[in-house]
Amino acid sequence: MRIWSLHPKYLDRQGLLACWRETLLAQKVLQGETQGYRHHPQLIRFRLCPHPLDAVATYLVSLADEAEVRGYAFNRSKINPGRVTTKIPVARGQILYEWGHLKAKLVLRDPLRLSQFSGIEMPESHPLFEIVPGGVEAWEKNRE
Repeated sequence: MRIWSLHPKYLDRQGLLACWRETLLAQKVLQGETQGYRHHPQLIRFRLCPHPLDAVATYLVSLADEAEVRGYAFNRSKINPGRVTTKIPVARGQILYEWGHLKAKLVLRDPLRLSQFSGIEMPESHPLFEIVPGGVEAWEKNRE
């Protein structure tokens, strides 16, 4: 499961679709509707929110917005109705770690998309997140 901290505009088609599916799965986990992935480390940051389901829903809305910009039609009726206005902190090191991870994927899957972002050293975060000082998150599986 990869719920990107990066802004969804950087994701290629495959990455955006996978993130949508995986975040919908995360929503089901938080709703108690599935047994799988209950202890997935990427859910920690949502569980730390006062309203985890609303935070995931807010995350999903931004994915659906990006999909719409690209001409895709994600089914917004699958998104929990709640929303949050408070941003979730994400460490600068985490953003840079994910940026490197995504760029490695784009080299293979969508070099043209990668070239569109070639001059970016510090990418934007997903709108739900606020970049704060710090390294790679402790929950990250393959920390460098």
